[in-house]
Amino acid sequence: MSLQCRPASRPPRPCNSPRSSPVQVVMMAKPAIQFIQGTDEQTIPDVRLTKSRDGTNGVAIFTFEQPSVFDSSAELGDITGFYMIDEEGTLQSVDVSAKFVNGKPARIEAKYVMRTPRDWDRFMRFMERYSQANGLQFVKN
Repeated sequence: MSLQCRPASRPPRPCNSPRSSPVQVVMMAKPAIQFIQGTDEQTIPDVRLTKSRDGTNGVAIFTFEQPSVFDSSAELGDITGFYMIDEEGTLQSVDVSAKFVNGKPARIEAKYVMRTPRDWDRFMRFMERYSQANGLQFVKN
């Protein structure tokens, strides 16, 4: 099977033909957070944001109480980082720590640092998509 570009009034021609128009394919993915690549975290986090006064950098701290990754990490492997995935790509951090209570894992905290206004804007686009997909709202302190 070959892919064909079909202009409205011309016969089919292969897409790699010099006179064909470019075709853009956009894949829409539900925004997700992962600690093990390929396994979405089901627990919705508490997110705290801070931004410098001059707006050039910021930090997001995600807190997951009883995250689902603790249930599946035995079969799927170790936590390899913190991945925020959406239609634009992946934002990632390795600043992840687990908190234990009475010797059992209870919470995960992940920190994502934004060093430029562009990083901040990209993060906010992810959070808007993630919030809409999971029914979250922004509460200013």
